[in-house]
Amino acid sequence: MNIAARRFLALIGALAVMAPARAAIFEDDEARKAILEVRQRMQAVEQINTRQNELIAEATKTNAQLLEQVQTLKRSLLELNGQLESLRGEMANLRGTNEQLARDVSDVQRKQKDITQGVDDRIRKLEPIKVSVDGRDFMADPEEKRQFDEALGVLRGGDFDKSAAAFGGFLRRYPGSGYSDSARFWWGNALYGKRDYKDAIQAFRGLVNNAPDHPRAPEALLAIANCQLEAKDPKAARVTIGELIKTYPKSEAAQAGRERLAALK
Repeated sequence: MNIAARRFLALIGALAVMAPARAAIFEDDEARKAILEVRQRMQAVEQINTRQNELIAEATKTNAQLLEQVQTLKRSLLELNGQLESLRGEMANLRGTNEQLARDVSDVQRKQKDITQGVDDRIRKLEPIKVSVDGRDFMADPEEKRQFDEALGVLRGGDFDKSAAAFGGFLRRYPGSGYSDSARFWWGNALYGKRDYKDAIQAFRGLVNNAPDHPRAPEALLAIANCQLEAKDPKAARVTIGELIKTYPKSEAAQAGRERLAALK
């Protein structure tokens, strides 16, 4: 009970005590008016109390609803925080994955570059290259050139057996090579060096017959004559020198042949 209600109750008590005395002083109408007024005030107080109780109940209900909403928001916030932490973890994993992928891509690109470079190097090794031998230009495979140069280097080193085998193998491996005529000439020289005059003559003759316009054809004929002389066949040597002078009269080999022919007489 609030203070106003207590005051009205006290007033009613006082009126009850004072009723006999007031009856003597006031008339009945005034007493009834006073009582009605008190009743009205009491009703007003009760209405106020009822409204206050209603407001308190509504406030309590509202507070309970607000509290429930706050609790719901708290749970939602906790769930959101959990989801955020999960997302942070996933993002960290994705960053790690992306970094690993970037490293993997970098490794793949580097390996691809190395492979491409290796393929390019192999292709360059296989691509024909322009070479010039004995005044003639032609295209040759890098391996073809390497084997010819290697055989020639062995010959210049004085290993006639190994050089003869190298040039013979080269001619079998590359029968249509631009090196063929020059290879026959040097093959003949290697065979001559190992004193295989018969095969040397065949090698030199192969050059003369296959490429009579080759710059070394006159030298090949002179070499044939030398092989024939070494084989104790001066008659055949004279015939070969005669062929040399007739076919290539202005060559240095022809001049050497004339000197050799004069010595044979």
